[in-house]
Amino acid sequence: MAWLRKIWRLPAPDRFLLLQAIGLLAAIRVGLWLLPLGALRRLLRRATERRTTSGSGEPSKRRIAWAIASAQRLVPRATCLPQALAAQVLLARSGYAADLRIGVTKTLEGELEAHAWVESEGEVVVGRIAELARYARLSPAPW
Repeated sequence: MAWLRKIWRLPAPDRFLLLQAIGLLAAIRVGLWLLPLGALRRLLRRATERRTTSGSGEPSKRRIAWAIASAQRLVPRATCLPQALAAQVLLARSGYAADLRIGVTKTLEGELEAHAWVESEGEVVVGRIAELARYARLSPAPW
């Protein structure tokens, strides 16, 4: 329960953002087990559209990336796709452009490997930036 104490000690805006990221990441992880990706993305888009932003006090892109990175350590099997989807929702809710990107590559063994990340205004917000060059980007899917 040391992680709970750490969360409680955070400033209120960071604590709220981290709890949002944990809940969203867990819900997306379960959603990916139960629903096709397209259906889950439609639900997430609708949830994002209903959110009204105040314009002030919204978290920065960097804080959203921090929240996702922290939350993924607490949510089992929160791989790149759930992280990217959660980041896309949090960025959109905060008024930022958020584009889900998926890339593929072949391993040395000839197996297909995929990776998901999120870009905002040309900047990678969530995803292993150092490894992106090895992936061939697929066409972006509309939000």
